[in-house]
Amino acid sequence: MVDTTGSTIDASRLAAQERRRLAALVAADAALLDELHADDFVLVNPGGGVWDKAFYLGGITDGSIDYRRFEPVTPIQVLADGGVAVVRYRSAIEIAVDGGPYVSLTAWHLDCYRHDEPTGRWRCVWSQATRTDD
Repeated sequence: MVDTTGSTIDASRLAAQERRRLAALVAADAALLDELHADDFVLVNPGGGVWDKAFYLGGITDGSIDYRRFEPVTPIQVLADGGVAVVRYRSAIEIAVDGGPYVSLTAWHLDCYRHDEPTGRWRCVWSQATRTDD
Protein backbone atom coordinates (compact mmCIF):
# COMPACT_ATOMS: atom_id res chain seq x y z
CA MET A 1 0.00 0.00 0.00
CA VAL A 2 1.30 3.47 -0.85
CA ASP A 3 0.16 6.60 0.92
CA THR A 4 -0.46 9.92 -0.83
CA THR A 5 3.05 11.15 -0.06
CA GLY A 6 4.54 8.22 -2.00
CA SER A 7 5.81 6.36 1.09
CA THR A 8 5.22 2.63 1.26
CA ILE A 9 3.09 1.44 4.17
CA ASP A 10 3.27 -2.25 4.97
CA ALA A 11 -0.35 -3.25 5.61
CA SER A 12 0.63 -6.78 6.62
CA ARG A 13 2.97 -5.35 9.28
CA LEU A 14 0.19 -3.20 10.71
CA ALA A 15 -2.19 -6.18 10.74
CA ALA A 16 0.47 -8.23 12.53
CA GLN A 17 0.94 -5.43 15.05
CA GLU A 18 -2.81 -5.43 15.75
CA ARG A 19 -2.62 -9.18 16.39
CA ARG A 20 0.31 -8.55 18.77
CA ARG A 21 -1.73 -5.91 20.57
CA LEU A 22 -4.65 -8.32 21.07
CA ALA A 23 -2.30 -11.07 22.31
CA ALA A 24 -0.72 -8.59 24.73
CA LEU A 25 -4.17 -7.70 26.09
CA VAL A 26 -4.88 -11.38 26.78
CA ALA A 27 -1.43 -11.90 28.32
CA ALA A 28 -1.66 -8.64 30.32
CA ASP A 29 1.83 -7.72 29.07
CA ALA A 30 2.09 -4.24 30.59
CA ALA A 31 5.38 -3.25 28.93
CA LEU A 32 4.26 -4.27 25.44
CA LEU A 33 0.84 -2.67 25.91
CA ASP A 34 2.46 0.61 26.92
CA GLU A 35 4.64 0.48 23.81
CA LEU A 36 1.73 -0.27 21.46
CA HIS A 37 -0.69 2.37 22.79
CA ALA A 38 -0.22 6.12 22.40
CA ASP A 39 -0.18 8.18 25.57
CA ASP A 40 -3.48 9.80 24.48
CA PHE A 41 -5.12 6.44 23.64
CA VAL A 42 -8.90 6.22 24.10
CA LEU A 43 -11.15 3.16 23.84
CA VAL A 44 -14.89 3.28 23.23
CA ASN A 45 -15.87 -0.16 24.51
CA PRO A 46 -18.81 -2.26 23.25
CA GLY A 47 -21.01 -0.94 26.09
CA GLY A 48 -20.40 2.66 24.99
CA GLY A 49 -18.06 3.54 27.85
CA VAL A 50 -14.99 5.65 27.18
CA TRP A 51 -11.75 4.48 28.78
CA ASP A 52 -8.44 6.32 28.57
CA LYS A 53 -5.08 4.57 28.45
CA ALA A 54 -4.46 4.69 32.21
CA PHE A 55 -7.85 3.21 33.08
CA TYR A 56 -7.86 0.54 30.36
CA LEU A 57 -4.29 -0.67 30.67
CA GLY A 58 -4.39 -0.29 34.45
CA GLY A 59 -7.45 -2.56 34.49
CA ILE A 60 -5.69 -5.08 32.27
CA THR A 61 -2.63 -5.05 34.52
CA ASP A 62 -4.53 -5.33 37.83
CA GLY A 63 -6.89 -8.00 36.47
CA SER A 64 -10.11 -6.00 36.80
CA ILE A 65 -10.38 -6.23 33.00
CA ASP A 66 -9.49 -9.82 32.14
CA TYR A 67 -9.45 -11.08 28.57
CA ARG A 68 -9.41 -14.84 28.21
CA ARG A 69 -9.81 -14.56 24.43
CA PHE A 70 -9.49 -11.66 22.01
CA GLU A 71 -8.80 -12.61 18.43
CA PRO A 72 -9.79 -11.57 14.93
CA VAL A 73 -12.32 -13.81 13.18
CA THR A 74 -12.13 -11.93 9.88
CA PRO A 75 -9.09 -10.71 7.98
CA ILE A 76 -7.67 -7.46 9.36
CA GLN A 77 -8.13 -4.75 6.75
CA VAL A 78 -5.78 -1.77 6.72
CA LEU A 79 -6.40 1.68 5.25
CA ALA A 80 -3.42 4.01 5.57
CA ASP A 81 -2.44 7.46 4.40
CA GLY A 82 0.61 9.36 5.55
CA GLY A 83 1.09 9.01 9.29
CA VAL A 84 -2.36 7.57 10.03
CA ALA A 85 -3.68 4.05 9.56
CA VAL A 86 -7.04 2.46 10.36
CA VAL A 87 -7.51 -1.26 10.92
CA ARG A 88 -10.91 -2.92 10.69
CA TYR A 89 -11.92 -6.46 11.62
CA ARG A 90 -14.41 -8.54 13.54
CA SER A 91 -13.34 -10.31 16.75
CA ALA A 92 -14.35 -12.98 19.21
CA ILE A 93 -13.88 -11.90 22.82
CA GLU A 94 -14.17 -13.57 26.21
CA ILE A 95 -13.87 -11.01 28.99
CA ALA A 96 -14.56 -10.62 32.70
CA VAL A 97 -14.82 -7.16 34.25
CA ASP A 98 -14.53 -6.33 37.96
CA GLY A 99 -14.52 -9.98 39.03
CA GLY A 100 -17.75 -10.81 37.21
CA PRO A 101 -18.29 -13.89 35.07
CA TYR A 102 -16.65 -14.27 31.68
CA VAL A 103 -18.85 -13.03 28.87
CA SER A 104 -18.45 -14.09 25.23
CA LEU A 105 -19.18 -11.59 22.49
CA THR A 106 -18.33 -10.69 18.94
CA ALA A 107 -17.54 -7.15 17.90
CA TRP A 108 -16.49 -5.03 14.96
CA HIS A 109 -13.40 -2.92 15.55
CA LEU A 110 -12.03 0.27 14.08
CA ASP A 111 -8.59 1.01 15.50
CA CYS A 112 -6.68 4.12 14.49
CA TYR A 113 -2.91 4.11 14.50
CA ARG A 114 -0.58 7.09 14.34
CA HIS A 115 3.01 6.87 13.17
CA ASP A 116 5.48 8.25 15.72
CA GLU A 117 8.25 9.81 13.64
CA PRO A 118 10.95 9.98 16.34
CA THR A 119 10.69 6.27 17.15
CA GLY A 120 9.47 5.02 13.76
CA ARG A 121 6.69 3.04 15.50
CA TRP A 122 2.97 2.82 14.90
CA ARG A 123 0.91 3.21 18.09
CA CYS A 124 -2.82 2.71 18.59
CA VAL A 125 -4.45 6.03 19.50
CA TRP A 126 -8.20 5.38 19.16
CA SER A 127 -10.12 2.13 19.38
CA GLN A 128 -13.83 1.58 18.99
CA ALA A 129 -15.59 -1.76 19.41
CA THR A 130 -19.21 -2.33 18.42
CA ARG A 131 -20.89 -5.45 19.78
CA THR A 132 -22.75 -7.61 17.28
CA ASP A 133 -25.77 -9.77 18.01
CA ASP A 134 -24.30 -13.08 16.89
